[in-house]
Amino acid sequence: MTRHPLRPGIVTVTLNAAIDQTLDCPGFTPGAVNRVLSETRTAGGKGVNVAALLASAGDSPVTAAGFLGRENDGPFTALFQERGIADRCIRLSGAVRTNVKLVDRTTGAVTDINLPGLTVPPDALSRLTAAVEELAAGAGCVVMAGSLPAGVPADVYAALVPRARAAGAFVAVDTSGPPLAHALGARPDMVKPNVHELSEHLRRPLPDTAAVVAAAAALHRTGIALVVVSLGADGAVFVSAEGALKATPPAVEVASTVGAGDAMVAGVVSAWCRGAGLEDCARRGTAFAAGTLAVLGPSLPPPARLDELARATAVHWLTDG
Repeated sequence: MTRHPLRPGIVTVTLNAAIDQTLDCPGFTPGAVNRVLSETRTAGGKGVNVAALLASAGDSPVTAAGFLGRENDGPFTALFQERGIADRCIRLSGAVRTNVKLVDRTTGAVTDINLPGLTVPPDALSRLTAAVEELAAGAGCVVMAGSLPAGVPADVYAALVPRARAAGAFVAVDTSGPPLAHALGARPDMVKPNVHELSEHLRRPLPDTAAVVAAAAALHRTGIALVVVSLGADGAVFVSAEGALKATPPAVEVASTVGAGDAMVAGVVSAWCRGAGLEDCARRGTAFAAGTLAVLGPSLPPPARLDELARATAVHWLTDG
C-alpha cells in the first residue's frame, strides 16, 4: 500500500534532553575497580536522537524543539549545526541532566546512571506549547519523545498532541509510564512503546507475539493510525489499517543497544512521511535500529548498508486490514 507523502518538515520535541556519557567498559563489575577503554559524550534525549538520525538519513528539513540548559547547551548547538537541524529549543537556567551509560561489550549489558536535570517553570511550558503549535503548522510530522523533567505535568503530551494535529501534522509519541497513559487518551497518529512499557500500561503480561499483536490492535482501534511495539532483539510488531506484521532484524554485531528504540522511531517516521506502506515502514525502521547497534551514539551506517539491512529484515504478515 502506498499513501500520499506528508508535507515536508519533521519537528522533534524533547522535554528532558540529556548529555549521554557512554563508557566502554568490558567486564564491568559493580563494587570493583573497572577500566574504561573509551568515553564519548553526545547530545541526547529521545527527541534529539530522533532528529539527529533523521538528519543523518537526509530527511529534511528537521527541527528540534524542547528545553535545554544554558550551562551545557554546547554539545546540542554543535550537533544541530553539524547535521543541519534547525534549533528551536528554549534555553533555561541551569544544566540538562547527564546520563552515564556503562557498556559492557563482552556481555552486551548496559548500566544506566541518570543524574537529575532541569526544573521547568510554568511560563517556559507555555512558550513551548506556542512554539509547537507554530512549528506543527509548517511541518508534516511532529515527534514527541522521552521522559519529563521536573515541573512538567504528566499530561503534557496529551495537551500537545491535539494542538499539533489541529495544525495539520502527523503526530508520533514515544514515552512511557503516566505520560504514555495520558498521551494514548489524546489519540496521536503513532505510538511506539516497547513491550515492557505496553505491559506496564495495560497492567498485564504480554507473554508472546499473539498477545502483543492483540494489545497493539486494540490501541489501533481507538483511533491511533500506526502502533509499533518494539521487542528488543526479536524486532517489532507493527499494526495499521493494512493489518499486523512482525519484523525481525538480521543478525548484526552489537556494540550497544543504546538509542535503538529512537532509531526505530526515526526510520518508521522517515518512511511514513514519504508515503510508504506498512511493510516498507517496518523494514526502514528495523534497518535504522539494526544499523545503530554497531556504533556508540545517534549515528547511522551509509545508505547502502541501510538498504541491505532493510532487505535482510524478515517480515511476517500476521493479519490483513
